[in-house]
Parts: sequence; C-alpha cells; structure tokens
Amino acid sequence: MSEKQSDRRDAAELRDVFTGEPLDLRPGSDDCYKCSTCDTECPVAEVDDEFPGPKFQGPEQWRLKRKEDHDIDDSIMSCSNCMRCDSACPSDVPLSGMHNTARGEYVEEEMSKFSREYVRNRILANYGRLAPLGAKFPRLANFVMGLSVTKIAYEKLLGIAGEREFPAFAEQTFTDWWEERGGNAASKERAQQARAGRDDDSDDKRVAYFHGDYSNFNTPEVAKSMVRVYEEFGYEVVVPEQRCSGTPMFANGMLDDAERAAKFNIETFAALVEQGYDVICSCTSCSMALRQEYPELYSFDGTAKVAANTFEALEYLRVNEDLDDALADSSVPESEFGTLAYHAPCHARNQGLDGQAVELLSALDGTDPVDVGDSCSGISGTYGWKEEKYDTSMKIGEEMFDHMEESGGETGVTECPTCAMQMNHGTGYDIRHPLEVLDAALVS
Repeated sequence: MSEKQSDRRDAAELRDVFTGEPLDLRPGSDDCYKCSTCDTECPVAEVDDEFPGPKFQGPEQWRLKRKEDHDIDDSIMSCSNCMRCDSACPSDVPLSGMHNTARGEYVEEEMSKFSREYVRNRILANYGRLAPLGAKFPRLANFVMGLSVTKIAYEKLLGIAGEREFPAFAEQTFTDWWEERGGNAASKERAQQARAGRDDDSDDKRVAYFHGDYSNFNTPEVAKSMVRVYEEFGYEVVVPEQRCSGTPMFANGMLDDAERAAKFNIETFAALVEQGYDVICSCTSCSMALRQEYPELYSFDGTAKVAANTFEALEYLRVNEDLDDALADSSVPESEFGTLAYHAPCHARNQGLDGQAVELLSALDGTDPVDVGDSCSGISGTYGWKEEKYDTSMKIGEEMFDHMEESGGETGVTECPTCAMQMNHGTGYDIRHPLEVLDAALVS
C-alpha cells in the first residue's frame, strides 16, 4: 500500500464517514473546498460537456441532501468509476465512496426494476453468474456471441453496444486447470522445489490468489502465468473459492449484489490471512476493490485485515524479492512480444502502481517497453459496453490509441482486462499482461 493511500484510508476512518444505516457521506463533503481539481482530472467531463463532474456527483449532492430531501441526479450513472478523482483530491475527500453510494441510492429509489437500463446493468454487473454457462460450452458460446444477429439483438433488446466484440470464453477455465494440475498441494510442492533450487530456506512464502472472473473464464493464461511466476520465486499459491470483487456492481449501483460478494470474499480471505497468507490480485481493479472500496463501504469482521494484506501481483514481488538479480540473466525472444506499448489502468494509478510495469520489464532483454501516457482507456469496466456510453468511451480512449500508434509498439501491455479490451478494440494490437511477459522470461 502506498503512503498516500494509507493516509487517505486513515483520514476516512478518522472522519468516521462510513457509518450508520443507511450509509451517510454528508460529513465527508465538508472537507471539499471546491477547488475543482477532481473535475479537471475526470475523463468523462473532458469529453462530455453535459456531465457535471465528480465534485457535483460527490460533495455537492450530499450538501444538497443535507439541506433538504433532494433526489440523486441521474447524471451519477454517467460516472465511469475510474476513481481518478480520489487520487487528484488534495483534501482526501472520499469521492468514489460518495459516487458508489449515490449510484446505489439512485438505482434503488429512482430506477425502474423493469427498465431496459436496469436489466442491462444487472446483467453486466453480474458477469460471474452468467459466465459459467458460456464456459461449459465455450465453442458454441463464442460462435453465437460472434454472430452479427446476436450483436444486433443485444443492442436493440438490452442496449449493449453492438460495436463491441464479446470476449471469447477459454476452452478450459483457470480453476479447472488448477484442479487438474493438482491444486494447492501441487503448488506447495513446486514452491518447495523452487526454494531448494534457490537456496532459499524461507518457510512462510504463502499467497492466496484472487484471480477474478475474467481471468478464470476468459484469460486463464494470465492466471496461469501468475501461478508459475510466483512458484518460480518459491511461493506456495492457494486458490480459494471466491466471488467477483464487486467492481462492476459498484459501478452500476448494484450495492446489494456487491455486499453479498464482498462478504463472501472477506470471510474467505480473512481466514487465510489469519493463517499467514497474503492476498494477491492480477487485476488492478480487483486489488482496488479489496484495498479501498471494501473498507470504505463495509465493516464485516476481517475487512480491514484483508485490505491491509492485499497486493497487486507485480507490486508484491517488487516489495519482497530482488527482481534486479532475478531478471539479470533473463530474456524473452524479440519475436514473441517485440516493443511493448504499456498503458497504466486508472485503478493502477490510484494505487501508486502506474510506473512499475515499465520499470520492471525494462530490465528484460528482448523487450523495450514504452509508457503510452496517463490518459484513461475510456472503457472503465462495463461503462464502454453500454450503447449510450460507447461514443464517449471511444472519445476518452482516442489519446491512448494515438499514443499507442505513435510509440511504435508491436504488443500492448496492461494489468486491467477491460483496458485490454479497449486497447485491442481501438488499435488492433495483441494485448498481454505483464505477468505473461515475466512468465516467458523466467519460466516458459
């Protein structure tokens, strides 16, 4: 956890903002002195003149509600939940927490549960409930979802942007691969062998992997790379049963769904933390949810403990391992990746992790990573999948697309699966995760 993030969490706890039933964020609004820094950093406000910006969505709305019973403005549904406003605020106002709560209130009190928007948002927010069905019949699901008639149907019936290519289901899920490989016991044995080969007598190198739905059902190669890289450094990996992190649920105002998922995850991972495991995420949105959004919104037993012991995968290795030494003699064939065009997800920037991938991969022979700038990709999870948000999403992403083309990169790299979708959609580049590059250098 970065010092700034730790300070922000401490400040939120001292304000005692997130207490009471229902959640009341009005006291936190008093720390906002209307400097509008958050508005200048908002990617939606930059391209959409009708969007009032995060200052209005957060502190201003709660100030209005304190004076009289104002309804939540429907523009809250145009917030993409990129959370860049959090890191921009000089007063550490809990803006994204306010936005999450406002969205939840708007959906609960003002959005019809029979509307097309609500049904669409509920489906997008709960991808993990529908994905297992597609994963059982991946070839059929991929064929059907790729048909033009299917795209037309889900745009007309649900308002899902027909321009988007539905992500393909993998032939084998990560969890099926994990069990077939031997599960936790096999990982422990491999870790012990790796430590013996490295003359490493540590016996407490244990991590619990929060892989998320997308790495399980759609990009299991990312999850496999995470496991192989960590075992190469002597870490015993366990993969417990888990639910979606809740990020798409927060973004769509489905706070009851998010609460159920969070409660399950906190109970599961808190028990492992008690046993000496640290929690590792390969998706920066997942690590953001466990580290920031959970303690902002929930007070289940173990919430703070899970948040304090959750790390993004590269971050954890950089903190605990001598990567300069480990990568000194490592390389990848130039033909495998070529020059890497790296995009830092907004949720990586919010955790102070935006520069680490380029710094780390620069140490490898056969790669020449280039940071394509601090712009937002524009897709923001489910945001760019909505018919009415698609054009805004692509306008936000234009700067990133241009920088990728100008970089001369041959392969795109990012830690966020939906940013990867947008990068591929806007440029046609093959997109990989930094862990896949490390895997190719150290293991494969």
